[in-house]
Parts: sequence; structure tokens; C-alpha cells
Amino acid sequence: MTTPYWLQDAIFYHIFPDRFANGDPANDPPNVQKWGSHPTAWGFQGGDLRGILQHFDYLLDLGINALYLNPIFAATSTHRYNTSDYFKIDPKLGTLADFHALVETAHRSNVRIVLDGVFNHCGRGFFAFADVLDNGEHSPYKDWFHIKRFPLDAYGPGEAHNYVGWWNHKALPKFNTANPAVRKYIFDVARYWIEQGADGWRLDVPNEIDDDAFWAEFRRVVRGANRDACLIGEIWDVNPRWVGDNHFDGLMNYPVKEALLAFFQERENARQFGERIQALFRAYRRDNLYAMYVPLDSHDTERFKTLVGGHVDKLKLAFLFQMAFPGAPAIYYGDEIGMEGGKDPDSRRAFPWKETDWNLDLRNWVKTLIALRKRTSSLRRGDFLPILAEDRLYAFGRRLGEDKVLVALNASSHARRLEVPCEALGWEDGRVLHGLFDHQSHVVSGRKVTLHLPAWQGTWIG
Repeated sequence: MTTPYWLQDAIFYHIFPDRFANGDPANDPPNVQKWGSHPTAWGFQGGDLRGILQHFDYLLDLGINALYLNPIFAATSTHRYNTSDYFKIDPKLGTLADFHALVETAHRSNVRIVLDGVFNHCGRGFFAFADVLDNGEHSPYKDWFHIKRFPLDAYGPGEAHNYVGWWNHKALPKFNTANPAVRKYIFDVARYWIEQGADGWRLDVPNEIDDDAFWAEFRRVVRGANRDACLIGEIWDVNPRWVGDNHFDGLMNYPVKEALLAFFQERENARQFGERIQALFRAYRRDNLYAMYVPLDSHDTERFKTLVGGHVDKLKLAFLFQMAFPGAPAIYYGDEIGMEGGKDPDSRRAFPWKETDWNLDLRNWVKTLIALRKRTSSLRRGDFLPILAEDRLYAFGRRLGEDKVLVALNASSHARRLEVPCEALGWEDGRVLHGLFDHQSHVVSGRKVTLHLPAWQGTWIG
């Protein structure tokens, strides 16, 4: 199989559209909340596509070259996972013309746009489900869903009981994707937005459409519209079933975040951390592992900074690892300036556009890492070489021909001295290495390089 050539070079920025920036107050709902209000599922704060456009220079300055947008289609919630019209941009986000303007701006700047595809379920306002609610067993769309009995109770209290909803939510009726008409509808949607300029799909809960033939056809349709389009599956565990010719190029590599958290929260040591990381290399083919979307955070998770007790050095060290790891690293909007957030919906706070609210040192750190990754081919495309995993110290190499980088982490509260073996990187005694951040010189001696790392810090040398 072939994964899109650009994915392993991608650095994603993940935007929850209602909370990034309000570029056109004219499309705000009349009860729009004040920007920065406590986030809820129903309180719109006015973020839209024009807001992303107006702050595109901010994204380019950060250095990203891909955007992942949470759902942008018509829906009644702030998260928009309850789609009512898959062929329409939500009016509170703008228009199709706004989407085209965003695509044109992005592509002119060599930035790709990946959309969120929610095809396991829809909202109660979706035309076919609305027809079933009105016409019951006489509806021509009754077989589009999993109906147990009529009449449907779609708005009363409690869970869905006479039809299937995602996790029994009444607001999220589950499609019957075994129905050819439903399949055609979904495939038409998938093709349409690629034709409108999207560069791929992130697929929401795809394992709940437990049908290999469905996803094989979905892939064929999308690649038929754009042979370089990517498919990224929201699979939370290590599960190679979901990558390959009949499924997705890569997955949301949440196991990397889980491993970093266990390591940085000091629940596990470096050896256990290394075992988690090596399990990924055993599970997946190289081309799929290098096509993974690698997040520290997302709209579904507590923010990394919050989970490590607001410890900025731990977040900076996590970025250092992420930006040197195979796959496409992803920044969840605001992580780069130190935003915090608890469980959904608190993880979906509004972006603060006053620079006095930013951690500028952290943002500059992320910019530096991105710039180095973009100009260092081994960090994007090189072999991954595990080198050291002892106590709270971890090191690995990236190698692409003669382009080689050593990455070392001190995940402890004390300054540490590391003697890192260099055989795997082919560095011989007397070779002079330089820090990619500080340009400090290091000399290989006894086939090792000696590093001194402060608490909760790391380095890249080459």
C-alpha cells in the first residue's frame, strides 16, 4: 500500500472551531456567550472559519503545515458531532465560500486541511431521521437506522431504548451502514468534501462501523477523488487491524500520550516507557506508523499540562519527544501558549488572543522544535533507534543516511549525567557533536557521549 507522501512531514494544528477565533460576528447566534466563558456543549462563543483565516499568519508563524478541524457541518451543538446536514457548512461557522477561501489560503501556503468525518451516527435533525420521527413505520428512511420499535422516543428523558444511539445517546442515532442507500450517501459526502478541497478525513469512532468492506470502499472513493488524500482513524488503542489497504493510513496515536503521561507522572520508569514505545513498532508496519497522527491533547482529553499539575517543563519535554517521534505531531490549539483544561467540555476553552495571557517562552520553544523538525530529514523520515532506558533517563536516535540525531530525556526532578552509547548511530570516538538547540559541543569518547541534563529537560544533538 501507499500512505500519502506528505503525512510523515506533516505538523498538525488541531482546531475546535467554535473556540479558536471569532472572525465574523454577523454569523453569531443571538445568545452567543462572551468569548472565554466557561465551555459547555450548548454555549456557542462565536468561533468560525473566518476566525481561522484572520489568524492564519499566527499558524504560519508557528510553523505548522496541516490543520485538523473538528466537525464543521450543520449541527445544533458546539461540538457538531450530531450532524444535521453533511453537505452544508454550519451557518454559525460561515459559508461554503468561507471554506473555499480557507482552503485556497491554506494550499497557497502549503498547508493541508483534514476534516472530521462523523459517519457512525448523525443528529436528530438529519433529514432521514426527522422523516422517521414524523412518519414512523411508514417512513422511506426507517431502514437507515437501527429501529427496535415504534413510535420513537427521541426527546424524552433517559437513554435511547427503541432505537440505537451512539452510547445510547438519543441525540446521536446510529446509521445502519449495511443499507446500500446509507453507504451511498456517506460515500457521496466523503467524495464531495475532497472535491471541495479537503486533503483527507479523520474518521470518528470508525471501529463502531465494524465492517471491513465499508471502509475498503470508503478508502477507494476518497482516493479516487484525490490519490494523496489521507485517512486517519480515531482508534484509541494499539490495533493494527485498522491500518492498511482496506482501512486507514494511520491512527490517532493516543498510546504515545498515555506512555508519556505514565512516565512523566512517575507511575512508570524509563524501561516501562521504552516497552510501551517499542510495542508500537512491533504492532505496525513502518509506513503506517510513520503516517500516525501523534497528539499530546485533543478535544476529547484533559490537557497534558493540566494532567502534569501545570508543570511547564514537563510539557516542554513532552513536545521535545513528540517532535522527534515518527508520525505527524499534532498541536491542540492553545497547548503552545500553555492553555489548561480538564475533562470535556473544559478541554474546549476559548483561545485567549491577548498575548499577555500567553506563555511566550513555551510558544517559542514549540516554534523552535517545529523549525528543527522541518529542516532535519531524519526527525521526520529516519529510522527509530532505541538506545537507553534506565531509571528516569531515556534516549533514542533517528537516522536517515548520514543525517543522524540523538534525542535524550531526563524525566526526573534532579539534574542527571548520562553516558549514552553511540554505536547504533555509527558515531566513532573523536567525533564532535553539537546541540541542535544550544550548539554546545560534545565529543564521543569510549563510544559514548556524556550529557548533563537539568531536571525535566532533554536535548537533540547531531
